[in-house]
Amino acid sequence: MHPILFELGPITIYSYGVLLAAAYLLGLWLAARRARQAGLDANKVLDLGIWVIIAALVGAKALLFIVDFEQFTSSWQEFTTLLRSGGVFYGGLIAAVVVCVYQLRKHKLPLWTSGDLFAPGIALGYMVGRLGCLLAGCCYGKPTDVAWAVTFTDPVANLNVGTPLNIPLHPTQLYEAGAELLILIFLLVSERRGRPFHGRTFWAYMLLYAISRYIIEFYRGDPRGMVLGMSTSQFISLILAPLSLAMLVWLARSRPESPQEMRGRRKAAA
Repeated sequence: MHPILFELGPITIYSYGVLLAAAYLLGLWLAARRARQAGLDANKVLDLGIWVIIAALVGAKALLFIVDFEQFTSSWQEFTTLLRSGGVFYGGLIAAVVVCVYQLRKHKLPLWTSGDLFAPGIALGYMVGRLGCLLAGCCYGKPTDVAWAVTFTDPVANLNVGTPLNIPLHPTQLYEAGAELLILIFLLVSERRGRPFHGRTFWAYMLLYAISRYIIEFYRGDPRGMVLGMSTSQFISLILAPLSLAMLVWLARSRPESPQEMRGRRKAAA
């Protein structure tokens, strides 16, 4: 692939950085658009989104440093690779959620409604970001002989993130991008169907992401840290999936009935 997009004299423009910036901008755009449709202050949502992006960047790098502590502390050269690596999505997600809750309280925005507004934007941004991973060669898959395998040949990818060269690999970056696209479509199509309640879109995203990430992790070939014989992301997925399901059930049951539903229930009882 193409880790380096182009060079301007001494300045190197990396494809991952460009796609990551595009991912965050698209996610913010979708969140702000949905906020206006919901009647919320789009400027407050944008401010919130900027803080979430900063937290996500720091959290992703922090968790990557933790899971590969020995590698990044083995030498100064290895530590500098942390700056070129994308990080661990779950680290960014956890940090972003913590900062988001604080900012929501500060700006007095509704918690679950705001979460519902941001969830599709997270899916959209994550999808674009994974395309950046494909161009950079990071988050690569295990060796395989499937017809759709991807083979990296650029030495820069190997130098930056240790991507194996000239070996057919599972395109796990595309697996995740495809999964996020399907999740995004599902969220947008289903959020107004059935019995909507605040928090449903957000926790549906968390549940679907946890399931897809757990499965795709079996095909990943890059070092990601291990917990109880599983990758760090699989371990977090095993916690997040049942938590998301429990939150969906709890929020659905605590959702107040609309006047129409109350009348329908009374008629059925009569």
